[in-house]
Amino acid sequence: MAYIDKKKVQPAADGQQAGKMAMTRKGIMLLLAGLVVMVSGYILMTGGGSDDPQVFNYAMFDFRRLVAAPTVIIAGIVVEIVAIMKIFK
Repeated sequence: MAYIDKKKVQPAADGQQAGKMAMTRKGIMLLLAGLVVMVSGYILMTGGGSDDPQVFNYAMFDFRRLVAAPTVIIAGIVVEIVAIMKIFK
């Protein structure tokens, strides 16, 4: 096992403190909000099946499942990207 001399450890560059978390509380809350938005999009996509497999159900191809749900999921992904990339002060 290698020995690390604590006297030779350099402080973090650019004025950042060593040992500080990269994600702030606001960033974590935004990550959770993006997760909730994505899960709600998947919930919007459920349903539309038929009880009888011999009967075709057109409810599978409505606006909610083909347009609204994927749009909500993509919005959640955008929120996740913003939460990861944005620097909160």
